[in-house]
Amino acid sequence: MPLDRPDLFFTENTPLHTSSPYSASKASADLLVLAYHRTYGLPVTISRCSNNYGPYHFPEKLIPLMIINALHDKALPVYGDGANVRDWLYVEDHCSAIDLIIRHGRESEVYNVGGHNEKSNLDVVKIILKALGKSEDLITFVKDRPGHDRRYAIDPTKIYSELGWLPQTKFEDGIAKTIEWYLANKDWWQEIISGEYQKYYEKMYGGR
Repeated sequence: MPLDRPDLFFTENTPLHTSSPYSASKASADLLVLAYHRTYGLPVTISRCSNNYGPYHFPEKLIPLMIINALHDKALPVYGDGANVRDWLYVEDHCSAIDLIIRHGRESEVYNVGGHNEKSNLDVVKIILKALGKSEDLITFVKDRPGHDRRYAIDPTKIYSELGWLPQTKFEDGIAKTIEWYLANKDWWQEIISGEYQKYYEKMYGGR
């Protein structure tokens, strides 16, 4: 979605136009599942969610990466100009949506699960820095990744109208709980970021 069209949202009927092999793999998974339903009668439902965040989020991803780097006073690598917008969904809200779809969703239907929390990557990073009392001087802009979409915005009207689901967690509350979790569970992520993860980090950001 273009940044200058905030009125546009992905619905369940929006054609799947992918920008990278990674996104193409996710779109093809949807088509494969629906093909099993049509050909063999496999009972399926499909949910398409916006960007998740919360406890146990792998340190490679934006929010945990920024929290951990900020805690170590390391540079915070932000792709491009940081203006890419994502709709953030707290993980517990996503879990409740999946449970509802599995129990009460219509067979072979697609349900969008959105958080109504659109933020630019740069705004998210600044919120994290402010919460941790760190300087914005830590922000470092790095070369954008290929096929990096500018905006994701999901319309969850269908899951609300059919199943009564709405996200319960505002981003301001969810990010505070997420930061608190990473502060309280350093043993979990410190073990992950040691060893092989350092090689991955250097590969992703070292040459940018």
